[in-house]
Amino acid sequence: MEVASARLSECLLAAGACLQIERSDLPTIYYGLAGSGRIIIEGHAAFELVPRMLVVAPANKSIDIVAVGPSFGRSPCRAGGIKKSPFVPGSVHRYEIGDGGASFSFVSGCFHAVYGPGLDIFASLASPIVESFDAHDQLDQLMSHAMFELAAREIGSGPMASALFKLVLLNLLRRSLTSANAWVEHFSLLNDPPIARAFTEMASRPAAHFNIQTLCRSVGLSRSAFMARFTASFGESPMSILRRLRMRHAARLLAANALSIEQVALQAGYRSRSSFVRSFRKHYGSDPTDYRAQAKRVVVVYPVEEDDAPSDWSHNKNFAQIHAPLDEP
Repeated sequence: MEVASARLSECLLAAGACLQIERSDLPTIYYGLAGSGRIIIEGHAAFELVPRMLVVAPANKSIDIVAVGPSFGRSPCRAGGIKKSPFVPGSVHRYEIGDGGASFSFVSGCFHAVYGPGLDIFASLASPIVESFDAHDQLDQLMSHAMFELAAREIGSGPMASALFKLVLLNLLRRSLTSANAWVEHFSLLNDPPIARAFTEMASRPAAHFNIQTLCRSVGLSRSAFMARFTASFGESPMSILRRLRMRHAARLLAANALSIEQVALQAGYRSRSSFVRSFRKHYGSDPTDYRAQAKRVVVVYPVEEDDAPSDWSHNKNFAQIHAPLDEP
């Protein structure tokens, strides 16, 4: 697994303060440090965020977090509570709301992580991940060190913070092998190494000539076992997933605007421009030339400090299509 980008903030809320989280194209993470608060994720029941609890919220969800206090109880953002404008996790190192000292502190952030070269394992989250850890898991220390690196802004601070944050996510993935919570089903692919290996191979070389026979042989499974296990993991056949990977790869190349349409077709595993154009139009609803022109016109930049922003935080407005999870059309 690789963490392409990670932006973290320490949030400190006075009793009764309400923090409204800005919607993000990326998943967001929350880790309780001290005190407790209510987290309300759009479309899901509210629950209490306590120390050593790790929460990963799906992208594009509105989120409210309320510091629990003796005079405020557990009411979400009720009238009279201390509020501020929507907050972008990771936009500042430290964010405070209210006077008289913090009753609740936690780490929040946006991140982009991939498994192998092409599987964005958090992009397709439909429900939040909620898991509690113990002191021996040392997530407190990992989060603290990552926050320190981001605040220091010295040479290599960004990669160092991403590496530390990667250890946090790896702890979560390891927990998926033993936890009884429902969220572990999202990572079922990781429990089937041969299928994960086949997917990684397709994602890393989408232009290669793959067929069921070569894939079965590469992972040491019979055809029937491979088809059954692959379909169980993805809900689609290997060739259907391969087409999606090729289209996603083509969309990225078109947005980069460095190759001709014919070259993009070859890089995406198509021998002719016409067959590539037909497939692309069917998948994205537009011709490759139109898609490229649209990608060049509009650029969206995330609100982070200019000299500290990793390059992959700037995307055209087709980001949702280019990086769409494999279970979306």
